[in-house]
Amino acid sequence: MTHATVLADTGQQGGFDWPFFWHYLSSPSGPFLDGLWRTVYISVLAQLLGVLLGFAIALAQRSRFAPLRWGGRTYVWLVRGTPLLVQLVLVYNGLAAAGIYRFGDVQLGGLVLLGVVQAAILTLAVNEGAYMAEIFRAALDAIDPGQAEAAQALGMTPGMTMRVVLLPQAIRIIVPPLGNEFNLMMKSTSLLSVIGLQEMFLTVQSINSATFKTFEIFLVAACYYLALTTVWSFVQRFIERKLADPGQVIAAPSLRERFTGGGPGRTAGREIATLVGKEAH
Repeated sequence: MTHATVLADTGQQGGFDWPFFWHYLSSPSGPFLDGLWRTVYISVLAQLLGVLLGFAIALAQRSRFAPLRWGGRTYVWLVRGTPLLVQLVLVYNGLAAAGIYRFGDVQLGGLVLLGVVQAAILTLAVNEGAYMAEIFRAALDAIDPGQAEAAQALGMTPGMTMRVVLLPQAIRIIVPPLGNEFNLMMKSTSLLSVIGLQEMFLTVQSINSATFKTFEIFLVAACYYLALTTVWSFVQRFIERKLADPGQVIAAPSLRERFTGGGPGRTAGREIATLVGKEAH
């Protein structure tokens, strides 16, 4: 079935248009694939920057210098206390309207990084950094303080203690909530449509405006979002197994339990959520 045939079929009345649904699910259009690709690479870049920023903020919160501690706490308070949707509009539209900064396209070799993409990655990273800061802080606080004291007694500098003693242990604690954060990141990219970024959700909205097949086309989008998060669940499970402490027996949830939220990992997940204090984006 050609694209033109699918569009011609939009005049059909009543019922679920299965040919339309299967066509877009199995043979997505070029614009849809472009939007899917933007969703993926924006999620990855924003998450990487958010992890780095979150680690820096967590270190600032643990600093001996009061201005750094208060600066880190204020950052987390401001970012977590305001909706991501509002942050996106403020960064992309608000800064330009106030004459402070306007995101322009940047030429990177043979690639052009659109201004709206820059604003999206920056805002998502800044937002994610606040949540990752709390995850890092909780993970570092969970490590016995005696280990840091012993390392310093052996002559290790604070930086070496963090790199050699604390961080390797903290990473094992961080990976599960980090995986959940990345899942949320991929789904949060749907909010980028508010600033006109043509990611997967806005592309689907455009197709819906042309075909009026609302249920069918948004169900296709839901299937692709589900596919992205499912693939990441496999990757996350692989990473958790690689980083698991060989001397510690952990009742890791199966894939079925990971997808449905049941099993032995459910209690631990609730404890982590309580410890970190994660709020909805």
